[in-house]
Parts: sequence; C-alpha cells; structure tokens
Amino acid sequence: PLNPILFCLYKPNFLVDIVASVNKMIIGTNNSIIPINEKKRSNNLFIHIWLLCKPFVMYKIRSMGISEDLTLITLKNDHRITLFGQFLRQFKLDELPQLFNVFIGDMSLVGPRPDVAGYADTLTGEDRIILDIRPGITGPATLKYKNEEVLLMEQEDPQKYNDLVIWRDKVEINKNYIENWSLIGDIHIIIKTFFN
Repeated sequence: PLNPILFCLYKPNFLVDIVASVNKMIIGTNNSIIPINEKKRSNNLFIHIWLLCKPFVMYKIRSMGISEDLTLITLKNDHRITLFGQFLRQFKLDELPQLFNVFIGDMSLVGPRPDVAGYADTLTGEDRIILDIRPGITGPATLKYKNEEVLLMEQEDPQKYNDLVIWRDKVEINKNYIENWSLIGDIHIIIKTFFN
C-alpha cells in the first residue's frame, strides 16, 4: 500500500520540480513574478494548509483589492477583482510566483491544490492522505474545474454548491491521483495545463 510520507519525501519528480521552477523563473522574469502577493484577510497573509495541516504562505500576484468581504470562494464577476486582476486571472499569471514555492520545497508542479483553513483542516480518515504530500500548482482537479468561477456564478447558492459538490469531488479526484500516481501522469497533466 502507498505510504504517503515516503511518497512525499521521495516522489521522483521533485528534481523535475526544482529544475522547471528555476527555468520558468529565469525565462519568465519579465515583471511576471516580481510582485509577490500579500493577499490579506484582515491584516494577515493568506495562509494555506499543507503537510499534516502545517500552514505555509503561498505566493500569488495580487488580483483583488482589499475588502471587508472575507468569503473564501471567488465568482467570475467578483467585485473584489481589479481590472488588472481580471487580466492576470484570465491567463493564470497570478499563479506564477508559486514557482518560488516549488523551488523552496513547499509545493510541487503537480498535486492537489492547497486549501485554506475551513476546508483542508476538516479532512478526516482516508481523505487526510491529501495533506501528506506537497500541494501542486496544477493537478487533475484543477483541470476539471478550470472554469470554477463561472460554474459557481451560475449557482443559486455558490457557497453551498462549492462545499457540497465541488469540494467533495475535488477530494475524491485528489485521492485517486495520489493512489494512482505516476511520473508519466504528471507530465500529461503539465502538458494539458499548458495547452488549456
């Protein structure tokens, strides 16, 4: 059976993560990764959950203005998104600084997306295997829900739909990814991400 701790420590694509992140940071430096995000909830850095619920800072380029609205979901027409932020989010450019997270070992290129308190820390039983590996910039759940903001906007109760449908589906997708992990599979996900 899969030992998630060994998977986390010895996942063969770790070297690939490091090389790719350095390459991307060098080639894609033209102003894209310089503005490191300080996405705030009140006055604190936006914290995500990782290994065994250990919090870490995930870097992003700010795409939202500071708001008293602390909802954890984002809709396509969210009033908090700035005009420049719309451009960044359309092409996922706000995610580029996470290559630094990959370089320092907090994240992997491929894996379950990190989640905030209120979601990741509520996982129980077999679902907690998701917390035992490095989260990724992209992954199978990310690809399936690449238009998540549009999907949520179409719902009568976006928060309820996110919690009862999308979140639960992502957990199952991520568990299946971990249990059936392969390097070839990760390469396939990276290629699909690039062309999507």
